[in-house]
Amino acid sequence: MAAGLIGKKVGMTQFFKEDGKLLPVTVIQAGPCYVIQKKEIEKDGYNAIQVGFERKEKKTKKSETGHFKAAGAGVFKKLKEFRLNESEIANYELGSEINVSIFQAGEKVKVTGFTKGRGFSGVVKRWSFGGGRKTHGSKFHRRTGSIGQCVSPGKIFKGKKMPGRYGNERVTLKNLEIVKVIPSDNAIVVKGAVPGATGGIVYIKK
Repeated sequence: MAAGLIGKKVGMTQFFKEDGKLLPVTVIQAGPCYVIQKKEIEKDGYNAIQVGFERKEKKTKKSETGHFKAAGAGVFKKLKEFRLNESEIANYELGSEINVSIFQAGEKVKVTGFTKGRGFSGVVKRWSFGGGRKTHGSKFHRRTGSIGQCVSPGKIFKGKKMPGRYGNERVTLKNLEIVKVIPSDNAIVVKGAVPGATGGIVYIKK
């Protein structure tokens, strides 16, 4: 187990490997994050550190100010806990910085984010239904179609694919390879796509 980072999705681009192979990659601004709180098994029942990302200057509540005061690193918009082993938690002090130096090129990480929200969508967009005939006179184009049964059992089963809210779901992608680490820009480049829109918050962990 190891600490992770809170980051922001910058966008996708291309990356050429030394052998000339072209890879689709995502650039993530990973940190820097600061240790806000340490939780230990004797007091809290588990070992973890709480880290903060993106400083918050305005509209700060007194309760927030009090929580961040012990760390002395400022007030942050985003907080996240990362579970640690008992031996690892001793390596972190309140207010200390965690940056991209904890990652190396070639490592595998898991990235968690929220997919793009698409609002209320029909079955064709949400579930890729084929829809009906497009011919003249047809009144069945992008509708759901039959959803129930006859007299027996005479109900609609739970879990039926129906229109509804599409997207804005928490998704975790595992085993994404770090192609490059850019310490000067606090950025990492990972192979493949990462859930969420450009500018969305993601959580990176080994």
